[in-house]
Amino acid sequence: MRVTLDATPLLGQRTGIGTYVERVLGALSAGYLADDWAATAFTWRGREALPDRVPPSVDVHARPAPARALHAAWLRANFPAVEAICGRTDVFHGTNFVLPPLQRAAGVLTVHDLAYLRYPHTVARASLAYAELVPRGLRRAAAVTVVSQAMAHQLLEAYRFPAERVVVTPLGVDPTWFTATSPAAELRRELGLPAEYVVAVGTLEPRKNLGALLDVWRARPELPPLVLVGGAGWGQALDASGIAADKLIRTGHLGAEQVREVVAGASLLAFPSLDEGFGLPPLEALATGTPVMAADIPVTREVLGDQAAYADPRDVEAIADAIATALHEPVGTRQTRQDRAATFTWQRCAERTHAAYELALG
Repeated sequence: MRVTLDATPLLGQRTGIGTYVERVLGALSAGYLADDWAATAFTWRGREALPDRVPPSVDVHARPAPARALHAAWLRANFPAVEAICGRTDVFHGTNFVLPPLQRAAGVLTVHDLAYLRYPHTVARASLAYAELVPRGLRRAAAVTVVSQAMAHQLLEAYRFPAERVVVTPLGVDPTWFTATSPAAELRRELGLPAEYVVAVGTLEPRKNLGALLDVWRARPELPPLVLVGGAGWGQALDASGIAADKLIRTGHLGAEQVREVVAGASLLAFPSLDEGFGLPPLEALATGTPVMAADIPVTREVLGDQAAYADPRDVEAIADAIATALHEPVGTRQTRQDRAATFTWQRCAERTHAAYELALG
């Protein structure tokens, strides 16, 4: 079986979907040696970097084409077929909401979340096109993967797609998170990190609900400093007025190792997102042993279980109380938090994804 994955998310600044593609492709190509693995990219810029972003055993086959032009064409017609870009393949996996037209390949589509439907005001303009691209992809797909059971329920409620062709592929935690240590003195100086702090990790976008965290710190100046880790996203700039300069630290985008250290050294990770398909940062925080306060939404309950404190993401006072309580009385122990995180592996994600490929071919 030859399988080709859309590896476009591996290019540019790394996001959660980029991490997903990197890890699942690595686990698939290492675990299923009898299959042929290939990667392609729907982009003009940066495509030359793709061979360095995939495992050595994965072929790279991509013809240069601008993503926006392709998406526009796929919205209007079933042309061009994906094989014209990636070559012959038995299965094509659209890893990022979009499944192009297919000639003979069996199509598998991953839908990470439905924020473009549920909270359209919180997503970038480009993501609003998913409202048309996803239904088209579903009509082409022989199987669909989603990253949580909560996401599966949302998908089946929103679209008429056969439930027996939806495969849940929970994300995993890289082993490096379990051995992460607090930032060394040099990194602390570089980022201006105090001895005690609360961290939030994620692209600075409205869906992450970081404005609610700033409201908390305006109302509770006695809390430890808040550290925001993440690259620039979209939406209105965060309003930090009323928060003391030493109570808010913005690191911008950090490398993977630095993120792990900052999370491992935090007293608490705050994750107040309005909507998520999975929510990897709080699970990774559990892997370091760091306590977590998360939005009380179905997917965080599914992923984090009884190893996190929860609060209504729309209630600033509830978030503030949950953070204050979790700082003094963390939920679980370091060991129980890590035990919970250890149940999520990229190997299992790859196994479930491979099952989706077999389902699509069947």
